[in-house]
Amino acid sequence: MSHPRLVLALEAGLDLSEGRIGVFAPRSDTDLSDLPRERCQVVTGFKPDYDRFAGQGFDCVTKAEGPFAASVVFLPRAKQLARALIAEAAKLTGGPVLVDGQKTDGIDSVLKDLRKRAEVQSVISKAHGKLFWFAAGPGLEDWAAPGMSEIEGGFVTAPGVFSADGIDPASKLLAAALPDKLPAHMADLGAGWGYLSRAVLDRTGVKTLAVVEADHAALDCARRNVDDERVQFHWADATTWRSERKLDGVVMNPPFHTGRAAEPDLGRAFIAAAARNLAAHGELWMVANRHLPYETTLAELFVDVKEMDGDNRFKLLHARRPSRKSR
Repeated sequence: MSHPRLVLALEAGLDLSEGRIGVFAPRSDTDLSDLPRERCQVVTGFKPDYDRFAGQGFDCVTKAEGPFAASVVFLPRAKQLARALIAEAAKLTGGPVLVDGQKTDGIDSVLKDLRKRAEVQSVISKAHGKLFWFAAGPGLEDWAAPGMSEIEGGFVTAPGVFSADGIDPASKLLAAALPDKLPAHMADLGAGWGYLSRAVLDRTGVKTLAVVEADHAALDCARRNVDDERVQFHWADATTWRSERKLDGVVMNPPFHTGRAAEPDLGRAFIAAAARNLAAHGELWMVANRHLPYETTLAELFVDVKEMDGDNRFKLLHARRPSRKSR
């Protein structure tokens, strides 16, 4: 199925017939079939999206390599990151910069702000979203990404990463509940910028830790926050990642949505990945929002499951001994 707003833009006379096209932050389910694949460069730091478009034959990078004759920016939810992507596209593009997004992602607010700074053309509204374009040029310099910043505890984060403004309360709860001694070979699945990883390394007994994160920017922050020779960093989709060796333990605070709607299947996929990578004696420590129904999946994939602790918002779960079918 073609992208509905992009098709209308091309039918309305938008000319993308010549030159390289930068495609910033498309989701894995975005249909780019109306763009000339051989002239496009997909710019994304999210590994599942990167792998999806690379598999379709697109040139994929984590950092844009301009110049471009035109660019398309697919709006992320994080406002600061959205502005930074638009500013980057405008800086690297000699022609039109297209901005596409859903209303729930803040497209109306971005359109209002851009109209104060650039000549916006041909706003197309369809399928609960909007697409518009403007001529690239100066005026968006203050929207550029500010880079990493320091938060409480001396950790560094970056715009758009999960919990960029402070320590996530669920991760903090799990970190405090981890035992004083942990198994030798560990992994942090969906590690973000490394808060739980640091907590794991503070325990005794840990010999190796695999830090697995799909967000390239978050992993860059983790490299700064978790400076330890026992660590191996993996830019990977945690739901499909496979350890080179069977692990003794896994910690995780799995995401449970890809947009605004909750998707418990994502958390279930994290649980399955943990079970698959653990040795027969392995253990899993995880935190989840209290309303998420993970206990059934845990009971299917592990022999022993219990709730350790928690509060009215989060539950802490401990599972041991993955079942044979899960491995």
